[in-house]
Amino acid sequence: MVKARVGVLRGGLGHEYEVSLATGQSVLEHLPGGYRGRDILIDRAGVWYLGGLPTAPQRVARQVDVFFNALHGEYGEDGKIQGELDQLGLPYTGSGTAPSALGMNKAMAKDLFRQVGLKVSSGLVVRQDENNDSSLSAREVFQTVSPPWVVKPNDRGSSVGIFFARNIKDLAQAITAGWAVSPTLLVEHYLRGREATAGVIDDFRGVEHYALPPIEIRRPAGKLLWDYQDKYNGETLEICPGNFTDDEKRELERLAITAHRALGLRHYSRSDFILTSHGIYLLETNSLPGLTKESLLPKALKAVGCSYPTFLDHILTLALNKN
Repeated sequence: MVKARVGVLRGGLGHEYEVSLATGQSVLEHLPGGYRGRDILIDRAGVWYLGGLPTAPQRVARQVDVFFNALHGEYGEDGKIQGELDQLGLPYTGSGTAPSALGMNKAMAKDLFRQVGLKVSSGLVVRQDENNDSSLSAREVFQTVSPPWVVKPNDRGSSVGIFFARNIKDLAQAITAGWAVSPTLLVEHYLRGREATAGVIDDFRGVEHYALPPIEIRRPAGKLLWDYQDKYNGETLEICPGNFTDDEKRELERLAITAHRALGLRHYSRSDFILTSHGIYLLETNSLPGLTKESLLPKALKAVGCSYPTFLDHILTLALNKN
């Protein structure tokens, strides 16, 4: 008996195209019995393909019961595809349009996190269209945010286009490099400490927001930032469950749930943290964390005895029930 026809969306218009392909492939390979998977590729131009042929989204929608959103980054996580899926009138996995857009805007999300009592690093938004002068922007940051700095796109995921700067000259160069990725950057004070990430699943094992065990992340030697390559080249040490005290573990789980609720996310998410001598700081929350073989969420699921197919069945059930 077929529970549902699942249209797995992968590819997309963003910088995380390859990661999305891998996530979608993993989902297709691990769909539990009873689900019929349909591989839906969205190319970099936004054209939908079903069965290898260009197909209008409306026609695709007539051949599936639910969409599994395996897209990442811009278009996939920023509310754009969610808005399109809402218009098609079919359920889909992951968060809705407004929460996705809010979560992808790092500066707006940080403001919201502050309002609910979460610690976040000081920072300043730098927009290319305001002056297009990286040296001037660097001086403005220097007057507001203490060094060293992390420069990152305000609207990207997977640590795409992230740079470190120790002095104002390096900062200007980092801003110039960052503008090549996105016209809107977030420059933050660099926090030193241990890195961690913690996932949240909705309505799992009788708990409204179930926190997965925090994972400890140890960057390769000499690396100051955990960038896009580190996340997927297998060289970063990821310890699950992490070497945290019981108090640290409970607090990381509480903070991940708080961030998930604050953004109004649904189904699942993953939040990244830095444990410093001044407390635990939230870096960002991912509304559609990766589900590749190198991704963190599947590792945390395994640690609590939840198989990948069981997780997919749970998320698809939530989507089909419109929870």
